[in-house]
Amino acid sequence: MSNETLKYKIGITLIKGIGNNLAKNLIAYIGSVEGVFREKQQNLAKIPGIGEVLSAEIVAQNVLARAEEEIEFILKNKIQMSYFTDRDYPFRLKECPDSPIMIYTKGNCNLNDGKFVGIVGTRSATETGKDNCKKLIADLSNVQPNSIIVSGLAYGIDICAHKSALEHGLPTIGVIGHGLDRIYPAAHRTTAVKLLQNGALLTEFLSKTNPDRQNFVQRNRIIAGLCDALVVVESATRGGALITAEIANDYNRDVFAFPGRVTDEWSAGCNALIKNNKASLIESADDILRFMNWEKQDSTSAPIIQTALFLDLSDEEQAIVGTLRQNPDGIQLNELAIQLEKPISKISSMLLEMEFKGIVKCLPGNLYKIIK
Repeated sequence: MSNETLKYKIGITLIKGIGNNLAKNLIAYIGSVEGVFREKQQNLAKIPGIGEVLSAEIVAQNVLARAEEEIEFILKNKIQMSYFTDRDYPFRLKECPDSPIMIYTKGNCNLNDGKFVGIVGTRSATETGKDNCKKLIADLSNVQPNSIIVSGLAYGIDICAHKSALEHGLPTIGVIGHGLDRIYPAAHRTTAVKLLQNGALLTEFLSKTNPDRQNFVQRNRIIAGLCDALVVVESATRGGALITAEIANDYNRDVFAFPGRVTDEWSAGCNALIKNNKASLIESADDILRFMNWEKQDSTSAPIIQTALFLDLSDEEQAIVGTLRQNPDGIQLNELAIQLEKPISKISSMLLEMEFKGIVKCLPGNLYKIIK
């Protein structure tokens, strides 16, 4: 994919008023995404859903400078990107009418290979909910070792699912509601870095996108669309997990839920899904295999996870490594910036990338330590 073509593919996602569905229709009418930006305004205005206002936005081409800026970020940080017509674009997601035009990933995971199981739930997870989540993933690692666990990197059930997948050697994908230039919540940074070795972070949002509330609702449809099966572990009568389950039903995905006592607040949502025939009741991984008609597999046939190769470092990264090696017990971000005579913002960005590479580790109190 050339940078020139990529500029238009990113650019069309930035035009205000043009969502994913309209963008796909527009590209289909014109014949290519490049053609959209080269077409005359009067012709664009005649396309259903476009009109005078949106056609003026397109021909102004104000979004292309921002798209070029994003390309620099993508290349610098080795971000993988997939356009909705690309062969490596997740085929499950491609089936969804409102799937993103572009997705951006960081990590090591084939998005078209394996059994994709979404696991979602309340941020206020109980110990029972966490135990159900852990046992489900542990059992999946034994009876369906080619499972890929998908969740949203949020507090509660989400982070429990990611950690359990890593513990049992299953790839895990964190679908985030912001750009790949940050980790939110920051408390899950360590887990996010670990899953890059056997999994991925995935988003439709560009860098500099804040983790705003509406983004997470939008993120939920990607979790639902990526999965063969979606499991709701715990949920109140309202919340993101139920939204994800509703979307999964709309996408004709199989939805499952753990039941709970009728008096438990965080089981009310799951019980309602089951009662309204919007989810099948499960108690174990075997239930999922039975409903999905998946055959049990021997866990010894699971793919071997390769350790990451050591990556060449830039001169600035070498300077950071040298300073960290002189401070084996760790050094605070502020002190590191002072010693290297660099802005804190730049050092922080470089350290995040080095965490992704598995070279440094962030400890409490913004303390950084070399791990290679």
